[in-house]
Amino acid sequence: MKWMQFLTPAKSIDFPETKAYISQHPGEDITILDVRQPSEYQVGHIPGATLIPLPQLSDRLGELDPEKPTLVY
Repeated sequence: MKWMQFLTPAKSIDFPETKAYISQHPGEDITILDVRQPSEYQVGHIPGATLIPLPQLSDRLGELDPEKPTLVY
């Protein structure tokens, strides 16, 4: 399956850019999506991040607000 055809191209940003973006868009202005496994999330995550492990993402897309920018890690 050519799954890439279903994705919207997205810009990749580095850590300093991400940190600046988060500080400029506090609280409910953005969604921070953590696609790692629960055990990785428990060890450490960005405050306010939503955990949806990558294998579950296609089934849980409805949980994300399409009107908000989403940072994925």
